[in-house]
Amino acid sequence: MRLFTLALAATTLIAGMAEAHGPSRQKTTQDVVLNATPDEVWQAVGDFGDLSWMPGVASVDAPQGNEKDGTRTVTLDSGTVLTEELTKYDPEKRTMSFRMTKDDIEAIPVTNFSTVLTVKDDGGKALVEMRGGFYRGFPNNDPPPDLNDDAAVAAVNAHYRAALDGLAERFGQ
Repeated sequence: MRLFTLALAATTLIAGMAEAHGPSRQKTTQDVVLNATPDEVWQAVGDFGDLSWMPGVASVDAPQGNEKDGTRTVTLDSGTVLTEELTKYDPEKRTMSFRMTKDDIEAIPVTNFSTVLTVKDDGGKALVEMRGGFYRGFPNNDPPPDLNDDAAVAAVNAHYRAALDGLAERFGQ
């Protein structure tokens, strides 16, 4: 009987801990096939310091260029300033990874936001993929609707979709 009581107590404790663990990391992927070669598209998107292809960006300052651990300051048309760090850069594979170094849940309601941007060959056309990992903007249990997991995923998807739509406008689909 004592063993049963201990097992029941452990099960109750574990169940309670699972409910109180807080947010889980969210992931999303958006992509587009463009009417251009992968090399042509990489030429446009492969410079960490150049976001001229992305709608809503007023300016970018990336003094270290494509150096790993280099940073860029992105000023949006709205005046919002975002800071990102380049964590991986591989031009031969046409891929780069970067992360926001300072959360701005007013601009994008997420925290610990990282992105992998890749340009692949899809039958001679460019397949551009943006993959993200992040946590919702509210770190505790019971988030408000604008800072919950669904809002975080929707915001990142909208951010990626705007970027990919900008490329589609430039290169066609």
